[in-house]
Amino acid sequence: MSSILTVILNWRTPDMTLQSLAAARAAMQGLDGEIVVVDNDSQDGSFETISAATEHMANVRVLQSGRNGGFGAGNNVGIRAGLSDGSRPDYFYILNSDAFPAPDSIALLTDHLDRTPAAGFAGSYIYGSDGFGHLTTFRFPSALGELEGAARFGPISRLLRRWAVPVPTPQTSCRVDWLAGASMMMRSDVLDQTGLFDETFFLYFEETDLCLRARNAGYEVHFVRESAVEHIGSVSTGMKEWAETPDYWFASRAHYFAKNHGRGGLALATLAHAVGGALHRLRCAIGRKSPADPPKFLRRLIANDLAVLFGSKQRSAQVERRTT
Repeated sequence: MSSILTVILNWRTPDMTLQSLAAARAAMQGLDGEIVVVDNDSQDGSFETISAATEHMANVRVLQSGRNGGFGAGNNVGIRAGLSDGSRPDYFYILNSDAFPAPDSIALLTDHLDRTPAAGFAGSYIYGSDGFGHLTTFRFPSALGELEGAARFGPISRLLRRWAVPVPTPQTSCRVDWLAGASMMMRSDVLDQTGLFDETFFLYFEETDLCLRARNAGYEVHFVRESAVEHIGSVSTGMKEWAETPDYWFASRAHYFAKNHGRGGLALATLAHAVGGALHRLRCAIGRKSPADPPKFLRRLIANDLAVLFGSKQRSAQVERRTT
């Protein structure tokens, strides 16, 4: 039987994390594995609350990261910890603190990877508390994808549909480029080859980058439709209440393109997004509508990317050590 280490990252949501932990424990019944909860330096009593609540739970540990390095860094703490006997599991399962797996969802991911050697990572079907599915399946970002996403214009979207980053949720299990990391299982030996999450990303694009490295190492990423996980979404990040896009999103995006496509790739992606964004704003002005982006989004994206490209400012996704 394959062994599994489930990693749940907490940041200032102790009650929600304990609910996620309860669902994960139920889904781990009958499986060979353990759960580790990592508190990402919440400094709000989360670590003490979760530790006290889990003190007598078998196969559950609570760790303190010691710093809020972001999503990838926090999950890396749990991954590096391994199993309690010091060994590494066959699979690592990353679960958001606001996600609640169905009783069979973890077993279904495990079975899929057991049966599919070509798959390095496998992710669940994610749905909200309203029962509607969340978009979690994507293509890798590209310059043409940036143009399509920024323009928001039907003819352009039809022409560039093969490069559009969002992929409508498949109705059956299949291969995708990358998955959102709310519920994702990863082979231990694949991580040995690719390395763990890149901790330069504070938040966003870290799972995109990891899935790209898995593909470059010869492995596939699979969406497993039968594995269902309820997800509230954006509880820690507060994304639903963002008045404006935080700096770390722009930094993560720039780092992804520069790292994986070079400075030229970042420049091309910036130009494509600027053209698409300008077209969108022109159409909005003609139609007397407000742009779909948050305030100053396009201006800030271009300014951030130019600062990276010309080295006038050292940018990284870890500049902003917070979530909002």
